Amino acid sequence: MEKIALLQRYFGHKAFRPLQEEVIDAILARRDVLMVLPTGGGKSLCYQLPTLMTEGVTVVISPLLALMHDQVTALRQAGIAAAMLSSMQTIDEVRKIEAALLRGEIKLLYVAPERLGNAYFTGLLSRLRLNFFVVDEAHCVSEWGHEFREDYRKLSLLKTRFSSVPIAAFTATATEAVERDIVSQLRLIDPVRVRGPLFRRNLTVHVRHRIKEGKEQLLAFLDAHKGEAGIVYTLSRNGAESLAHFLQTKGYKAVAYHAGLTTETKNEAYRAFVNDEVDIVVATIAFGMGIDKSNIRYVVHMRMPKTPENYYQEIGRAGRDGLEAETLLLFSASDIVQQRRFIEELPDTPYRMQVLKKLSAMARYCESETCRHRYIAAYFGDTIAPCGNACDNCLSPDAERIDVTEAAQKLLAAVYRTRQRFGLHYVVDVLRGSNERKIRDNGHDTLSVYGIGKEYTKAQWLSIGDRLLETGALDIGKHRTYRLTSFGAEVLKGIYPVTMRKTRLEIKPMATTTRKTPLLSDEEEDVFRRLRALRSELAAEHGVPPYVIFSDKTLRELAAHRPKSKEEMLAVHGIGEVKFERYGEMFLVLLTETC
Repeated sequence: MEKIALLQRYFGHKAFRPLQEEVIDAILARRDVLMVLPTGGGKSLCYQLPTLMTEGVTVVISPLLALMHDQVTALRQAGIAAAMLSSMQTIDEVRKIEAALLRGEIKLLYVAPERLGNAYFTGLLSRLRLNFFVVDEAHCVSEWGHEFREDYRKLSLLKTRFSSVPIAAFTATATEAVERDIVSQLRLIDPVRVRGPLFRRNLTVHVRHRIKEGKEQLLAFLDAHKGEAGIVYTLSRNGAESLAHFLQTKGYKAVAYHAGLTTETKNEAYRAFVNDEVDIVVATIAFGMGIDKSNIRYVVHMRMPKTPENYYQEIGRAGRDGLEAETLLLFSASDIVQQRRFIEELPDTPYRMQVLKKLSAMARYCESETCRHRYIAAYFGDTIAPCGNACDNCLSPDAERIDVTEAAQKLLAAVYRTRQRFGLHYVVDVLRGSNERKIRDNGHDTLSVYGIGKEYTKAQWLSIGDRLLETGALDIGKHRTYRLTSFGAEVLKGIYPVTMRKTRLEIKPMATTTRKTPLLSDEEEDVFRRLRALRSELAAEHGVPPYVIFSDKTLRELAAHRPKSKEEMLAVHGIGEVKFERYGEMFLVLLTETC
């Protein structure tokens, strides 16, 4: 069967996305391949389709058990024979899969990288007809990447043990140095190298300076996404639990997820999220990389991520179905200072210098006033034009700046007069003339700076303090005490001015939603909700996540066009012949009723 016919039958697509066919043809020609393509760009199809056109089994190596499980489930629903081997399975389950492999009944086998170090498993592979290997999340092979894994280094044995079997390596994030390392470590032979553009038009990114703990800003953002699925990232386990509880008190269906929870609790949180039973997962970085859920509409970071790679992969979970999605990053200059201090305490090695460089790149991204998509693309070696309307800076290119030199001098003077021994909140309380007992006990109510800053609210003063951290006029000591730098002393003397965006002193939550495509009409939204309800019923009946049956994008297209026959339904994105045979008639009945 030709490529387009297979694409329609099993995946429900009428044409390939950019670059997909190039990679598929290279795999069919038995060439080694390295593809770098953003999350949601369609990497999986590049190896799932060619295995249907070749004899033998494809072995997919991935570090993400949850993602492997979801992909195997989705492939089986599409009528493709797939299986995974993991440490979570019983001996009987493993033996059944091995027997099916030996009978040639499985087309895609998913395994974790450590299994390739098992002599029994490699012996099993030598008895199979292998068409090609897939190394997913290939950046993990590089010590210059952000998720280096020792087991991935050992994958060089593939070319040693199975020299005639091609390798197709895929990743969403790789700098040019990491690309070179992937080719070297996997010993790829004259690989076809395909790098897709990093810009995702459907993803609108926002960065805001965090006001206090950022909770009000988060609520303002979530108000535009009620009933939609999203991930909120925090840096600490306690932060994840307390924020999830806070959102629950505000009426949101939210759960916490972090490495400190029991396996049962984490599995239940994951299950509830992928089955649309909860809308929000508040998580540390332990969650998200392995999720195949396509209808995540937003990702929020409550603190600055450590590297651009982490950030780009995490926001990449949003909008994988191609529909509009948004991201919000809340940061403070103190995030940057504290993370830099942690890194500087590491041994003086090339690794420390590399991590510091990545942190600096992330800090520049947060503070940048130019196109954010362009900045990310440049970091990964890509060149694009400004996005125009897919980031906050391009949406507000001429934001007004104001001179805050006088206020900055007041704050710097207060830090100096309190002998540089206190945190910013305390210094601001002195500036605003607080009657707190601690201030009186320290005698700071008698200082010349006491009460000279009542023209600004505490939140505004904290924003000014953040700006002084950004400029390098202030620094943070070991115990979160603020201190002047040599540059800060020059600002205090009036040698240098200090400016900042006016919006940073407008201390109020700012709406961020900027949907660029029209929503469904009220009538179509009603049909969409009924289609989702039917999908949920079928998902529960078949024991699969709802998005595995049909994506939100498919349901929205059904609601808008309301096909009346099998032929019309097969013309809808994401509905192939196999899916129609399983579910099509039930959806057609519902659509007929709505007409």
